[in-house]
Amino acid sequence: MTRNQGRHRFSRRTKLTAGVTGLALTIGLAVAISTTGDQGTAQADGADISLFVDITTQQRNVNAPRPRRGASTGTFTVDCGRNENGHFNPDNFIAQPGVRNGAQHLHDYVGNVSTDADSTDESLLAADTTCKNGDKSTYFWPVVRIDREGEDEEPGEPNNAEVECPDVKRKLRDVPQRARGEVDRQLRALKDQVAEANAKLKGAANVDDPNFVNNSVLRPLRDKRTATIERIADVIDRFGQRPRGLRRLAPCTVKDGDANDAQVAEAAKEAEPDAPENGDGKSGSDENELPGNEGEIQRPEVVDITFRGSPVGKVKAMPQFLRVLYGDAKVTTNGTRNARNSWTCTGFEDRVLMNKYPICPDGSKVKRVHDFAGCWDGQNTDSANHRDHMVYANERGECPNGFTAVPQLRISLTYDIPRDVQVAGQYAVDAFPEEEHNPFSDHDDFANVMSREIMDRLVQCVNTGRRCRE
Repeated sequence: MTRNQGRHRFSRRTKLTAGVTGLALTIGLAVAISTTGDQGTAQADGADISLFVDITTQQRNVNAPRPRRGASTGTFTVDCGRNENGHFNPDNFIAQPGVRNGAQHLHDYVGNVSTDADSTDESLLAADTTCKNGDKSTYFWPVVRIDREGEDEEPGEPNNAEVECPDVKRKLRDVPQRARGEVDRQLRALKDQVAEANAKLKGAANVDDPNFVNNSVLRPLRDKRTATIERIADVIDRFGQRPRGLRRLAPCTVKDGDANDAQVAEAAKEAEPDAPENGDGKSGSDENELPGNEGEIQRPEVVDITFRGSPVGKVKAMPQFLRVLYGDAKVTTNGTRNARNSWTCTGFEDRVLMNKYPICPDGSKVKRVHDFAGCWDGQNTDSANHRDHMVYANERGECPNGFTAVPQLRISLTYDIPRDVQVAGQYAVDAFPEEEHNPFSDHDDFANVMSREIMDRLVQCVNTGRRCRE
């Protein structure tokens, strides 16, 4: 099977994880490993074929209001990459703070590199970012996957098993200056340990045996990582606040290993109570696989993060730490009030947005367009339902009484999904189990952690009608 560059393959086959006292495995939809958050009910793979629609058969439904005199017509685009560093987790610190696996589906992140269930204003502000201009805001949305049902490894394919471990460095949010030298040395030791484990794995003839993988590769690696991680915590503790939760990053996984189903099931039954928590790692490791959300993650070919103005006047600065939600992840439960039409194809963005998965014509690509609300209540950075403080303008572009226009965020995600996959209905967005991959449940999340200097540049650019890129 050909591996597509820039995509992460999460095999439907054996998933091996060394737990605290045993071996934990995730097998398709049969076993789900989590310690926090409601797992829901696993459902059949993929979205219903009726949810896929030929976009060329759809009528125009996008009608943007015309700018009035004095409108803010500029745009401000931030280059935060395409999640090349593999920051994934099933958390949502805005909607479910402190709850690991609170989303029950995997999120794709750009911007702030530390975002997880435990994120706070302070931790986000102290972290690094993937944005080239230093914007520490966090932008995240559910991943899209291709799941070709029945596709499997071809006979005779070489050993593609590989060790994957949670990234300890990204969990270290504020390393004291005097501790950095030793911490860097220990981080290099962690990399060397993974390389050594991979070499052992690649040279093994019995990589299909889960007992061998656990006893000879994963368990020794976990023990080494535990000791090294403890040294990192100790040195930081000498000069500052001891980091929490590092020990749970010690267990690693093996991706694309094969094993006998009976052996796998028995090992999973034995090890599940001691499995590591989901959502700890920022990479696409198997510990983040959840029931009903499987397949090959599609990294967007293009991630466009652009802030726009108001068609009726100037915009004011967003407050730092403002949280804004787009769409509704539980539209089946909550109804369609907050759901948004998100799906389109390149070349159709200004004409058609759908609540179905598009089948695009040749030469056109699948695209998600997420337009966030742009009217702020002028006081709150969040609200009890995470929505009342930020609302949409009306069809004329006017904010309701008591609300002020702020830069409106649009996140556009373009995917290179083969047309035969589109026609066959073999791609879908990650979702809560009860949504059954409903495309109308598409959503997006944003927390503003821009510095005042960046926000001032943004507002000035938008209000003066310029096209700025940083």
